[in-house]
Amino acid sequence: MTDDQTTMTAPGGGTATRSTSRVDATVFAETTTALVESVSKVIDGKPHAVRAALVCLLAEGHLLIEDVPGVGKTMLARALGSSIRATVRRIQFTPDLLPSDVTGVSVYDQSEGRFDFKPGAIFAHIVIADEINRSSPKTQSALLEAMEERQVTVDGTSRGLPDPFLVVATQNPLEMEGTYALPEAQRDRFMMRISMGYPDAANEALMLRQRDSANPLDAIRPVITAESVASLISWARTVHVSPAVEEYAVALSRATREHSDLRLGASPRATLQLIRAAKVWAALEGREYVIPDDLVALIEPVFAHRLIAARGGAVSRGRGGADLVAAALEQVVGSVRVPVAAR
Repeated sequence: MTDDQTTMTAPGGGTATRSTSRVDATVFAETTTALVESVSKVIDGKPHAVRAALVCLLAEGHLLIEDVPGVGKTMLARALGSSIRATVRRIQFTPDLLPSDVTGVSVYDQSEGRFDFKPGAIFAHIVIADEINRSSPKTQSALLEAMEERQVTVDGTSRGLPDPFLVVATQNPLEMEGTYALPEAQRDRFMMRISMGYPDAANEALMLRQRDSANPLDAIRPVITAESVASLISWARTVHVSPAVEEYAVALSRATREHSDLRLGASPRATLQLIRAAKVWAALEGREYVIPDDLVALIEPVFAHRLIAARGGAVSRGRGGADLVAAALEQVVGSVRVPVAAR
């Protein structure tokens, strides 16, 4: 079997490589630590956001970053892309963007007398969908097949996307003029939704000093290859989930569907993605098994954007709805019995 080489920062600023063809807990920890440190050079004081992006990457999910302008949503996606030796494409979603701009189009070649497929921007390992809610629902829907099945179908022909494949989408929840709310089917494709939040005073002052004369992205060098990421993903899948923890995940999902304050609960896809994210979360914690606390830590970013409050409409369309969903999730966690390991 051919070894995959992970490039890591070595003492003194050089680089070192380590084979990840036989990934174990130690290799996983060392490699993910190097990746987190690389991204954190640009994203100051936001460890939760960096960790969420890494979880989505290694759990084969997709990330929606929803926050006001200027807090580093796109910077996080670009820093992650720069830290991996892989193809990265950025799509600026605008009202005039067409689905074919995303997926690609067949162009007739007169000299050859045939149609040639011209790949769209979706054909990359990491796709940054910037301001996704500024494009029409028709263009947004061009991502549905890609995000779920990791392929695109144009003119009846399906074409696979690179492996690994991650969509990091950003949107501003407050500026509604000229935007289109993401439909429920689109939101359900995202494994996690997070907010960056404003930096604290110390990190904002540090940002001013560091970025006064240089772009911090210019200093980032890849610390891992796309092939090595695939190896880490394969290892994360082996993290053990006991039947009791699986039943706990199902109970949490079902509780959202039965909650009186929620009109739409978590989908079966949400349950599956909660388990997948929990496997990576456990591995990042240095464990080869999932515990109930992993599910509790992830339930808000994995579930909240999929839920619709009984009053006030979709979660993403109003503060009241978001608060109601947060309260409902807290009640759900408190009402579902936590499995206890047998002695």
